[in-house]
Amino acid sequence: MPDHEPQEQFDYTKMLAQAGPYPLEAYSFVREGLSYTMQRVHENVDDLEDFERHVDGRQLCLGLRDFAIDQYGLLAPVVLSHWSIFRTDDFGRIVFAMINAGLMSRSTKDTLEDFRSVFDFGEAFSEDQLLQCVSSN
Repeated sequence: MPDHEPQEQFDYTKMLAQAGPYPLEAYSFVREGLSYTMQRVHENVDDLEDFERHVDGRQLCLGLRDFAIDQYGLLAPVVLSHWSIFRTDDFGRIVFAMINAGLMSRSTKDTLEDFRSVFDFGEAFSEDQLLQCVSSN
């Protein structure tokens, strides 16, 4: 007999149904991108409490942009559009769906508005911008 009770599985179907057209892969990407962003924003600080390791919506959007380019290179805009992510507002909808489901936390200052129009996808993922980012890595 196991020493502990099995952990209850999270029901993603309810969260996915409420949040919009985003597949589970988009949520995984945002979750991994949050870790990526936190490491970049707080890279020189070792002993931070969880609430001190917070990143705001703007920082997260910029980090997710960079994470997409790091992960997918020139295909970043194709992958994001395949997941129905076309603007930074989509990142916010995914984040707040995860917050509402208890998978992420937020500060009292965080709002969905923080994700609105942080950058233009057409500019951020233009061929010139992507080539510049990919060649600098």
